[in-house]
Amino acid sequence: MNAKPEPAVLPLDIERIRADFPLLSRTVHGKPLIYFDNANTSQKPVSVIEAVDRHYRQHNANVARAVHQLGEEATASYEGARDALARFVNATSRDEVILTSGTTQAINLVAYSYALPRLKPGDAILTTVMEHHANIVPWQLVAERTGATVKAAPIDANGDLIVEKYVEMLTPEVKLACVGHVSNVLGTVNPIREIARECRKRGIPLLVDGSQAAPHRRIDVQALGCDFYAITGHKMLAPTGTGALWAKREHLMAMPPFFGGGEMIREVRFDGTVFADPPHRFEAGTPNIAGFAGMAAAIRYIEDIGFDRLKAYEQDLLAYATNAIENLPGVRIFGRAKEKEPVVSFLLEGAHANDMATLLDLQGVAVRSGHHCAHPLMHFFGVPATLRASLAFYNTKAEVDGFIEAIGKVRKLLV
Repeated sequence: MNAKPEPAVLPLDIERIRADFPLLSRTVHGKPLIYFDNANTSQKPVSVIEAVDRHYRQHNANVARAVHQLGEEATASYEGARDALARFVNATSRDEVILTSGTTQAINLVAYSYALPRLKPGDAILTTVMEHHANIVPWQLVAERTGATVKAAPIDANGDLIVEKYVEMLTPEVKLACVGHVSNVLGTVNPIREIARECRKRGIPLLVDGSQAAPHRRIDVQALGCDFYAITGHKMLAPTGTGALWAKREHLMAMPPFFGGGEMIREVRFDGTVFADPPHRFEAGTPNIAGFAGMAAAIRYIEDIGFDRLKAYEQDLLAYATNAIENLPGVRIFGRAKEKEPVVSFLLEGAHANDMATLLDLQGVAVRSGHHCAHPLMHFFGVPATLRASLAFYNTKAEVDGFIEAIGKVRKLLV
């Protein structure tokens, strides 16, 4: 019996999509904007901007603190974002989703609430050479306070994690393993399921930094098998100051609060405080309510497009951009992993990355230059900085062509 063919992935209507993003139509220094800095932060569609605006115009009140209509509406909007995020990562329960200001806060929450009380001298935390500083520095801070150490698994020259080395380093003293799902510099996609499986065999919890994965691929924490998963809203169309930590409920129930204050308690007395159950135990103070209204809208926007369509388009665009950059004279590309998301980091012989980025800006091109909050990775490649072009589903091949043309003009000034 013949298997049914896979259904065709419908192409994106790029012109319609680009019309949803007001900022893409502006000019910079008199030139049409080419925005290739999406790994830094994404642009926002009208539906997200309107959701934030609508909150302040119609629903502005604090959450969980009033029984009046506005308070109930604000609370429903805020908790609706939790529901959307739970669906987005395929959590088993909405109570496993902690709303945070982003991945940095989410990782620090795990560092101070989960790791710090458990670490002792001789223990270790395992991470990798390719990590963003947000998945290195919090572990160093808690290690310094407890006498533990931080170990980093190596990568190869292509920017792939050497998985067998990572597994070898999962020794008995490792009490927590950490890894980025996608590298913000290289675009490398790490094999999270395989790593999680090896961690489970050894009883080692695994935290995944999903900042660069969530904008590009479907996240299923149950299928991945990790213990903690952190995401950032502003990289996936949502407002800044939004994000989430997903964690297995048994970990959350065993974790003390990280911040103290209002709304994370059941009862406060001077002889002791009874804390709320997760997730509210970890959400002290007034949150970014309007931002999370926008985040719910961002998730709806992505879901309406569909990850299959989004991914097919971005992978085609990545291949086109990589080929165009490879054909530049004297180019060195960093990151040729077997599986990548749409990020290309590179240098041109005789041109400093920061000089290139500054002059490209005068041509209307926005790219990132520098160490990309990944000093250890720069040290591995022996460079102080790279130029990074990071793409999104609203970018086009015509923009790639314009980018390459702009590089040609800039090179004449530098080389």
